[in-house]
Amino acid sequence: MNAEARIVACPFQPRRRASRPPRQSDRVASPTPVPLGRVPRVARLLALALRLEQLVQTGVIANYAELARLGHVSRARVTQILNLRWLAPDLQEAILFLPPTVRGRDPIPLHQLQQVAAELDWEHQRRLWQALLAERSRGRTV
Repeated sequence: MNAEARIVACPFQPRRRASRPPRQSDRVASPTPVPLGRVPRVARLLALALRLEQLVQTGVIANYAELARLGHVSRARVTQILNLRWLAPDLQEAILFLPPTVRGRDPIPLHQLQQVAAELDWEHQRRLWQALLAERSRGRTV
């Protein structure tokens, strides 16, 4: 076999690609707008109460004392948070979907909500909640 090198010349002219619309993967995703404000504190605490109860019920956490220890809070504070579960279901839903607080204090302070939750009769809770909302609409929060 002869090991002779051969050179072959071929004419080559690069072509420009026709412009094409960018693919979905080529596009830069526009950032989703960040909602203004923050979730009210009572809504965050109620969500926390529901989650903590779920952890205890499923056995992930042994008991409320362990919750307090893991959360670096007192058992009394865990009880205060968990007591929000005693609110009527429709009130819980209303609290979880409160509009964001854009500036200033939250419209419903925790201590007022604890007074509503301390009442075990759901009808009475609803009356107290309506009074609380009426105070809020008049612009007064205590």
